[in-house]
Parts: sequence; structure tokens; C-alpha cells
Amino acid sequence: MNQALTAALVQLSVSDDPARNLPATRALLRQAAQGGAGWVLTPEATNLLGASRERLDRILHVEAEDPTLAALREDARELGIWLLIGSLSLKTGDPGESRFANRSFLIAPDGGIRARYDKLHMFDVTVSESESYRESAVFRPGDRAVLGRGPLPVGMTVCYDLRFPALYRALAQAGAQVLVVPAAFNDTTGAAHWEVLLRARAIETGCFVLAPAQCGTHPAHAEPDRRPRRSHGHSLAVGPWGEVLADGGAEPGVTFVTLDPAAVLGARSRIPSLTHDRNFAGP
Repeated sequence: MNQALTAALVQLSVSDDPARNLPATRALLRQAAQGGAGWVLTPEATNLLGASRERLDRILHVEAEDPTLAALREDARELGIWLLIGSLSLKTGDPGESRFANRSFLIAPDGGIRARYDKLHMFDVTVSESESYRESAVFRPGDRAVLGRGPLPVGMTVCYDLRFPALYRALAQAGAQVLVVPAAFNDTTGAAHWEVLLRARAIETGCFVLAPAQCGTHPAHAEPDRRPRRSHGHSLAVGPWGEVLADGGAEPGVTFVTLDPAAVLGARSRIPSLTHDRNFAGP
């Protein structure tokens, strides 16, 4: 595809209840399509965020039976749009694996699944004495990078992957013109690192970077005694030269951006660093 494309970043503030989250997500998809977007992107954890492992085990589904995935595939078909579902929490069905998948989907305008990507890097960090995360205790990591053949060649990543630049270089060298980073970045690290990391990945690769995000405080309907999660928001679209093209702010909504493939060629012709790799001995 050589023509400019309108994309839309959907920013959500989901709860721990997929049934409550789905109507709001579908409404924003329609708003994006009505605004002229041919490609709509949702954040990480589109179906839910903040539930305990025990609750996840009770309410999650395998991919073939997941209601959110089925509904959003139907919406893509009805609206005639490309759709990136940033990620869904799903049961894997893998023998001997009790953890879940954090899986992203690229959906075609006919509703078909064109690519799947399971998040590679697990967010196992201690941000402060009062804030720590152990994603690998609940989700099992993926084991392969994925280049999706969508409206533009797209390198699929999720959230914490953003801190591993070798992944993005490999995707760009494999042909990606757009890198997607759907996320639920927490407030602390988001304020410090979100924009600068996204701009760095764009500059390093000469790609568009599209990062639909979760925002605000996430309601805990089913488990009100659990500490609520907070996300940074600020869904960003970054151009291949590293410039911020659009910022979704701090509230749920839709942010539009125009993607011109010529900008990728222009950035890479000015600084062709993707072709300048050299082998070197280790330190």
C-alpha cells in the first residue's frame, strides 16, 4: 500500500469485568470508523485489567470461545476496517500450563485473524517499595516475533516489550513500516519513560510507532477490596523521524493520525542505519 491511511488509537479505562468493558470498546470502534479511520487500534488488556488470578481462571476463555474477540471481529467485518486488538487475556489450552496468554490480534476487514502475537517480555519489576508487578506469575511469555501483513507491514509488540530495542530492529529489518505498542503503562514509569522510549524506537527504525494505551484508574467491580490499577494514558502516534504526531491525553477516547508510507522511505533514506549493522566481539 502506497497511499496515506487514516488510523485511530482507541484509549480505554477498562475494569475487571469483560462484559462491562465490551460495550464501551465497541462504541469507540464505531466512533473511529465514522471518523474515517481505515485502521483502528485498541490497547493492551482490551477485555479486562486488574483481576486476581483466581478470578481470571473462572472467567477467561480460550481464543475460540472468547466473547470479546468474537464481537470485535464482527465489528471489524461490519465496519470494513482493519483492527488491531492490542491484547486480550486468554486461557491457552496448553497442556500443563496454568498461566494465561497476553495475546494481540491483527483483524482484517473481513473479520479474519491475519496475525497473532503473544507478549514476549513479562513485566516483573519493583518500581518502589509499595509498587511491584510479577506478570510472569500469571501470564506465560510468547516465544516468537511477529510481522503482520496489514494495511502496512506491522511489527507487533505489547507494552513492556518497548524496553527491548533489539526486537524492534529485527521487526524493521524484516520489513515493518509500522511498529505497534499497545500498552497499560503504569503512572510512575509512564510519566518518566513512555514518550521518550516510543520516540526512540521510531528514530532507531525509521518506522511509524502507534501506541494505544489504557488510562486512569481501573474500576474493580468484582473484587472491590483489591488495590485499583492506574494507567498513564497518552496514546501516542510517532512519525518515522521521531516527531509526536498525536497524543490521546488522559481520558478515554479516539485519536486520529494520518500514516503516509513515503515518510518511512524518507526517514530511512536520510539515515539508513538499518543497513549499517556490523558484527563485533563481545565485551
